[in-house]
Amino acid sequence: MNIDSIENGYVIDHIPAGNGMRVYDVLGLGELSCQVAIITNAKSKKNNTKDIIKINELIDLDLNIIAYVAPNATVNVIKDNKRIEKRKLYPPQRLANVIKCPNPRCICNNENIDHIFERTDNNGTYRCIYCETKAL
Repeated sequence: MNIDSIENGYVIDHIPAGNGMRVYDVLGLGELSCQVAIITNAKSKKNNTKDIIKINELIDLDLNIIAYVAPNATVNVIKDNKRIEKRKLYPPQRLANVIKCPNPRCICNNENIDHIFERTDNNGTYRCIYCETKAL
């Protein structure tokens, strides 16, 4: 299998195998007009297998959202066919419209308002700001 290198864009690496589509969804990559490649079950020296996403354009993305789905993922920024930066990701303090509140009685599930979660500890626990239900 041969996936071409990218000239300008991002390579999201070290995504746990099977989580590539979740990263694709939380970043909203399906709405982009640029080329996006998802490689699943690629060989990995650290974890046997991993997923990789390549985005063939330098666009404005909130890349730290990836840390919610794949905490150990890294992002390589590619410019003129060269890696110019390797970013470590940090879980965001706040997630807006990334996940839905599991509480069916929560106001965000019954009104037309954003689903907002705040990180409440260093273990990656997120809670709804309206009802304090823990994210699943």
